[in-house]
Amino acid sequence: MKVIAFCGSPRGNGNTMALLKTVCESLENEGVETEIIDLYEGDLSGCRACDQCHVNKDMKCVIARDKLNEYVEKMAKADGILIGSPVYFANVSSNVKSFIDRAGRVGRANGNLYKYKAGAAVAAVRRAGALNVFNSINHFFLISQMFVVGSTYWNLGIGKNRGDVLGDEEGISNMKNLGQNMSWMLKKISDQ
Repeated sequence: MKVIAFCGSPRGNGNTMALLKTVCESLENEGVETEIIDLYEGDLSGCRACDQCHVNKDMKCVIARDKLNEYVEKMAKADGILIGSPVYFANVSSNVKSFIDRAGRVGRANGNLYKYKAGAAVAAVRRAGALNVFNSINHFFLISQMFVVGSTYWNLGIGKNRGDVLGDEEGISNMKNLGQNMSWMLKKISDQ
């Protein structure tokens, strides 16, 4: 089993990455292989709503100058998907928005590529707005016919400066539990 995680923070080693690493460590402790991808290295552009993914049905976006098609291929092969974002004006970062818009359209245009996979949203927040991030990412999972995984509380960690979330004991505990819950769900799905 494999989970692919996408970090949507422009801070390569910021709080979002710290939270995703915590979830991935928990998954690995349960025997699940993980990979984390930094979306800012992919330099994603926004969806043009050209509908060529619906015409071509080749599991690709026609915008080929960035790494979206590589990400879609990895998502199609994975058993679970994690998407993490910092909170920007009470919503996801621009790269996360581009990612879910384009990957979502390609997935739906090609027979619902992500159907029956497990998905979990992770939000890094300074103070407020995390639930909008959580909801935006979960809406992507739900419209993709995926199973959304939760934890003992909302999947978020609180911190402003790099590494601050590591001091959020409840947030870190939630991330560890999220990894355990996702592992459990993946095992149940694979039994089918």
